[in-house]
Amino acid sequence: MDQAKEGYSDLEKRDIFNNEFMVHIDALYNFAIKLTLDEDEAKDLLQDTCMKAFRFIDSFEKGTNAKAWLFRILKNSFINDYRKKSKAPGMVDYQEVETYYNSDEEKGAGQVTTDLRSETVKGMLGDEITNALNSMDVDFRTVIILCDLEGFKYEEMAKILDIPIGTVRSRLHRARNILKEKLAAYAASMGYK
Repeated sequence: MDQAKEGYSDLEKRDIFNNEFMVHIDALYNFAIKLTLDEDEAKDLLQDTCMKAFRFIDSFEKGTNAKAWLFRILKNSFINDYRKKSKAPGMVDYQEVETYYNSDEEKGAGQVTTDLRSETVKGMLGDEITNALNSMDVDFRTVIILCDLEGFKYEEMAKILDIPIGTVRSRLHRARNILKEKLAAYAASMGYK
């Protein structure tokens, strides 16, 4: 008897959500932060992921890899949101513009301002590594995060990203080479060859 096809009872759904899904909430949030580079967007993405996970819980097969299933939902939500935003015209927050022009920052135009996205992930990785990772294309950044930071196996990554395992391997290889190039000067300054 396949539970995923019949559907779970309300009690079973709550049990699966609380005991199999919620244990991965921190890993999901970290993945969302690393994809969006913004704390508020990451929280929205995480909330959207949790809502979709609960809504489609009947398609989850109990006893399978819940973390990979949730990461796939999060990744798909991120990509769909990214596509929507890239097609939408740019939005300007009038209040931010007004605050900027009324602040001291505008008067000292040559000053360096703090990038809130880099502040969000500060402390998780070194600044140089974080900046190099954040500057990578999202496809390459994602495979590095999933493999090297989250510890997923190639097979799991292929399912999460919905790409063949060979593509996972080649993308990861290319991503690591790009990261290596970006960090070469920093590594040399730290005494690495």
